[in-house]
Amino acid sequence: MRRLSILAVSAFVVVAAACGSDTGTEDSATTTTRAPDAAQAEKFQTALDDVRDDFKFPGVVARVITADYEWTGSSGTAGQDSTEPPTASDHTRIGSITKTFTVTAVLQLMQDGKLSLDDPIGKYVPGLPNGDTATLRQLADMTSGIPSYTFDENFQNQLFGDPTKPWTPEQLLDIVRGAPPNFPPGEKWEYSNSNLIALGLVVEQVSGQSLGDYITGKIIEPLGMRETSFPDTAEIPSPHLEGITEQGQPEGQTTDPTNWDPSWAWAAGAMISTLDDLQIWAKAIGTGEGLYDQQTQDVRMSSFLYGLPPNTATAAYGLGLGDADGWLSHTGELPGFNTYFGYDKNTQDIILVAVNSDIPNAQNQNPAPAVVQKLQAALAGS
Repeated sequence: MRRLSILAVSAFVVVAAACGSDTGTEDSATTTTRAPDAAQAEKFQTALDDVRDDFKFPGVVARVITADYEWTGSSGTAGQDSTEPPTASDHTRIGSITKTFTVTAVLQLMQDGKLSLDDPIGKYVPGLPNGDTATLRQLADMTSGIPSYTFDENFQNQLFGDPTKPWTPEQLLDIVRGAPPNFPPGEKWEYSNSNLIALGLVVEQVSGQSLGDYITGKIIEPLGMRETSFPDTAEIPSPHLEGITEQGQPEGQTTDPTNWDPSWAWAAGAMISTLDDLQIWAKAIGTGEGLYDQQTQDVRMSSFLYGLPPNTATAAYGLGLGDADGWLSHTGELPGFNTYFGYDKNTQDIILVAVNSDIPNAQNQNPAPAVVQKLQAALAGS
């Protein structure tokens, strides 16, 4: 049985040698209207086709935006049993990209003076390992030392035993309450979904709203992301991609997890969006426009932990966001789905990818990062 990669993949290690095309700093997300030339479009399409041939997933849809052009392409189908191609308007589960929304909510509340990033998590959420010493900042940048509930074997057995079961945030955190911390806060970097569940509870406590209502009212609606949602049911709006996964299945078998209940991922990975909406999100994250003031954007942009292993000098995680060779980015993985958004802070180029599979290839690489690397290489050669 294939066990867990759920929301456990390092969110920023999507590193290619290139940093994007040399197209200047014009706002590509809003000014681009024309397509690339045929040769460039063929490079992008070949990237999608080659990765799908390697991974054997049902389908992928991707978009590349520069100051000079916008390209959207797909390969394969919207689902294993579908004959339709995936499109940029298809809804998909975006997994850990949800983290970028949850931490954005925390930063908004910080800007409003309702919390401090230096507050210990125990001020809001009791009983966690390192609760008296790990700060909200350390939860958001993954240096808290709090273990991830998703690695708990009993949790995995329950999840895959009944993937339609709803979970509450407190049930998820109870899995790690009483456990020893993995390390003192700030000593190491380690991706933990428990961090984001706790931060989601902070947002609720401080704002007086449910996390879904806060994110919808303060982030999604102001940005005009009409097809993005924080679901409170297992349903995914149509049209949507149909996922395929090996997780929790007997060796060599797959299943369709599209309608599994996402509440187990909550503030760490439950959200739904489309490639069209993720284009809006990529620009908002890259610029801070529509989210918070420049001072708060500067706090986020100065938060990347370069050099703290496994971060490197050029690829690092910060406040709910990665920086990989200049690409401000996050991947998202949920059983059946693998998604990516990236915004090049130097050129304002954007890359978006949605794959309806989380099954790795023979080299144990996930599908969306593989597509991103190919697209970045094609972009660099343009």
